[in-house]
Amino acid sequence: MRFSELAEYYEKLEATSKRLELVDILSKLFKEAKAEEIGKICYLIQGRVAPFFEPVEIGMAESMVAQSIGRAFNKSKDEVIKLYRHKGNMGIAAAQLSTNAKRLTTKALSVTEVFEELAKIAKFSGKGTVEQKVSTLAQVLKSLDSTSVKHVVNIPLGTLRLGIGDPTVLDALSIAKTGDKKLRPMLEGAYNKTSDLGYVAENFFRKGEAGIRSVKLIIGKPIRPALAERLPNAEEAVKRLGGEFAAEPKFDGFRVAVHKNGNKIELFSRNLEDMTHAFPDLVEGAVKEVKAKTAILEGEAIAYNPVTEEFLPFQETTKRRRKYKIEEMAKQLPLVLFAFDLLYLNGKDITEKPYWQRRKLLESIIHSDNKVVRLAQERTLHTAQEITKFFNEEISEGLEGLMLKKLNSPYVAGGRGFHWIKFKRSQAGELTDSVDCVLLGVYSGRGKRTEFGVGGLLVGIYDAKRDEFVTISRVGTGLTDEEFRKVKVISDKLQVAKKPARVNSKIEPSFWVEPKVVLEIYADEITRSPIHTAGWDSSTGSGFALRFPRLVKFREADKRPEDATTVSEIMKMYKDQFKKKH
Repeated sequence: MRFSELAEYYEKLEATSKRLELVDILSKLFKEAKAEEIGKICYLIQGRVAPFFEPVEIGMAESMVAQSIGRAFNKSKDEVIKLYRHKGNMGIAAAQLSTNAKRLTTKALSVTEVFEELAKIAKFSGKGTVEQKVSTLAQVLKSLDSTSVKHVVNIPLGTLRLGIGDPTVLDALSIAKTGDKKLRPMLEGAYNKTSDLGYVAENFFRKGEAGIRSVKLIIGKPIRPALAERLPNAEEAVKRLGGEFAAEPKFDGFRVAVHKNGNKIELFSRNLEDMTHAFPDLVEGAVKEVKAKTAILEGEAIAYNPVTEEFLPFQETTKRRRKYKIEEMAKQLPLVLFAFDLLYLNGKDITEKPYWQRRKLLESIIHSDNKVVRLAQERTLHTAQEITKFFNEEISEGLEGLMLKKLNSPYVAGGRGFHWIKFKRSQAGELTDSVDCVLLGVYSGRGKRTEFGVGGLLVGIYDAKRDEFVTISRVGTGLTDEEFRKVKVISDKLQVAKKPARVNSKIEPSFWVEPKVVLEIYADEITRSPIHTAGWDSSTGSGFALRFPRLVKFREADKRPEDATTVSEIMKMYKDQFKKKH
């Protein structure tokens, strides 16, 4: 496929504000592609040259890209930047310069050729890197038509705003091969095991259903983490879990997956980000203390004071997420990883084994006297009273609460269900929970907030059935001055010209942002509202809303937007409120 053909599909995707149209356009694109191109196309429509978990970044700032555009179309860097400021988008500016440039011809570069050149740019390192990146991108731009130029320029800048989520791609892949969405669950299962859309798509297009069934856990490809449900009280949990179940402390730290292959260790966050470089102490601990040739295990990393034997608050733990002075901070704030599950051991995928068997295997490879990689405490419980007792013990230790698990449940990658149930801190004598919301839009600041450029936030939750984000609240309180400034920085990077295709809203903020950042929000209660679309009920003309919402913390580093609180969870929480009042 020529890249110019892909660029025309980019134009169509960019123009629509409806998810069903995104699926239709993508399925037609995939039908035209060859099997060897399909993986590359999946990465390129996400503005990538590798899956998200690989730390492969093209690494070109606005100044460098402007230099490349200028070199390609005989303009100075300053002229390019001036036009960019006027147009508001570097790709649009580059397309105009490309149209005006006097060129005899443009080469019909293929998708594969453009992909390989962009991948080459990402791999340049060492002395002379800037010149290599600038000149390589300039050569690519010289060879493309103006529509292709527009979109290629936005890839290294991370400003390709197509609004496409993973479920949208999976739907389109199934339709492209079968005419309907029937293979979506199978594709999703393979994707949950590998977190690699390109890999899954290529397997599917080369080998069909057999190719998807053959996808197994692979060391180095992060598994989408299993997610927990929430319930209002211990009695409800016992009903769901049965007469005997496991209970573990719920740590307020970073969820980390450890991939061990001999002495090679890779660490991934719950957001599938490669964090190996950030936690050298965990890497060293895993090499020395995990007694297995190959393994994939999950745990929670938390800052820990070995002298006082106390857990430090999340605000301290989060200081370890950094790119600079890593070794220095590792000495100041050492981490302990409390391992709670094992998914792969010595060449075998064990996710289908019941939890109690996985736990026994975990205990066989992690010794009780380990300093860094330790076993999370576990108790087998039977009653609501035992849950409450254990819960209160962990709260007194400064932890968040408990995780309760069915003893006979498999590990459900990327799945949410009552095989895992979370209990968090109690307030006013009742077990309550915050809501993980996605930032959808920003309101301009007034009065004192004028200096921040942000006066309030429009936030939503995830509707898993429709694969869209629906509004649930406007938030203007609970933010410090520093947090208002942080929202401004984030929103400047993610601002888009129109409502994203996967956002369902009746409200218009000052400007929209790409739904990528997760915020933890507390509220007094959940109410019905005629202006919010979360759980919209056409018979009553209302959706769900948060009453008196306030920001607790940013979750953008460790949570994907699709892992935010869902509509079905909000419906349960709404009903549970009335149980507590009576």
